[in-house]
Amino acid sequence: MSESIIDISKGFFEELVKPVLASRFPDEFNQMACGVWGLGSEALRLDDDFSRDHHWGLRIDAIMPQDLLQRRWPAILEVLEGSLPREYQGHSLGERAVVGAGITPDSLRGFLTRTIGFDHPPVTDQEWLSIPEEDITHVINGEVWHDPSGRFTAVRETLKGYYPEPVRLRRLAHWCRYYSGMGTYAMKRALLRNNEYFASVAFAKSMRWGLQMAFMLDKVYYPYDKWMIAFFRRLPRMSGRLQAIVDEAVRHETPWERKLALLDQMSDQLDRAMVEDGLVPPHPRFAGSPTSGYRLMEYDYYQIIRHLPSELLDIIPEWEQVHLERSVVHYVAGLDEPTWRAALNLTVVED
Repeated sequence: MSESIIDISKGFFEELVKPVLASRFPDEFNQMACGVWGLGSEALRLDDDFSRDHHWGLRIDAIMPQDLLQRRWPAILEVLEGSLPREYQGHSLGERAVVGAGITPDSLRGFLTRTIGFDHPPVTDQEWLSIPEEDITHVINGEVWHDPSGRFTAVRETLKGYYPEPVRLRRLAHWCRYYSGMGTYAMKRALLRNNEYFASVAFAKSMRWGLQMAFMLDKVYYPYDKWMIAFFRRLPRMSGRLQAIVDEAVRHETPWERKLALLDQMSDQLDRAMVEDGLVPPHPRFAGSPTSGYRLMEYDYYQIIRHLPSELLDIIPEWEQVHLERSVVHYVAGLDEPTWRAALNLTVVED
């Protein structure tokens, strides 16, 4: 696919939607932010031909105050539906299966609560640590084309400023322990016991946590898992150090023992960066155990937490999309079965 839907949608907004809103609803339009952001590969400019099979098409995300959304959106929608063509550059306004004449409206409070879990940008270290990192990406991705009030842009800029340093270090320490204690250590034990199921689980977790630490070390938010590798390749420092390790380790034909050895090499590279950055003091070279493996990352965990503010030690960083699930579960529960089957591209097989 030569052109991202985000560019096509921007043309749709500038040529057709913006003139209608500016002329018919100027006061309301001045309180809106419009663009593309949130969920979906297109918000990351990673949409391709496979993206077209669900929730893909012309897209304008709109954020406005909650009271404005409740009071004025029905009237705005009625005018838009009567003013806009049914398609633009060959794309139907109904392709994404959302109501809104190509525009998906939301309140700032609702959008933030579903993604980062708060109706405001994080202020305290505890609030920062309560946000799943991949959902920060959903707030700062994409493009904002129109935001006269600057409210949504201000939220994005706060988040783009990255974590306060104590928060980054608390998260990094947590991932160090997981990578080693529940990753490479667990994989070593699984291989000793010929438990390929658990070895597979531990390997995948280790690879994920290792790449996520690479993002933290380069001070870049990591995205949702399926887009991780694309963004990993763009990291300014850690990609060059880890790319060959990752490429070989994930190949199906790479033997188990070699996979574990590559994860140990990843430990060395992560540790090297932490020493360079002054997060971990210089130390002698270590060797692993024949029964427990190479638990270097847990050594670094110890070094980092020793210097953290004591009040952060009891805060466990949030991960996975817990806030989004609270929204998704109610959305799905309110659909009829045919609508949900259609969204999943499930077709009935006739006997």
